[in-house]
Amino acid sequence: MNTENKNQPITFIFWVVAIILGVTLYKQFDFKNLKFENPAMAVIYGIVFLFSVYYIFKNSKKQPK
Repeated sequence: MNTENKNQPITFIFWVVAIILGVTLYKQFDFKNLKFENPAMAVIYGIVFLFSVYYIFKNSKKQPK
C-alpha cells in the first residue's frame, strides 16, 4: 500500500475538521463588537484549525504532480 493512499483518509479528516472549526469560529465572532462570544474556546478552536490547515498544506506538497 502506498503512503499516498494511506494519507488520503487522514487528510480528508483534517479537511472536515478545518471546515467545521472555521465555520464555528466565524459564527462565534461578533462583528459588531469585534469579540468572540467565548474567547477561551475560540483560542482552542483557532489552534486546532491552524494545525489542521498546516497539516493539509504540508501533505499537499508531498503528492506527485
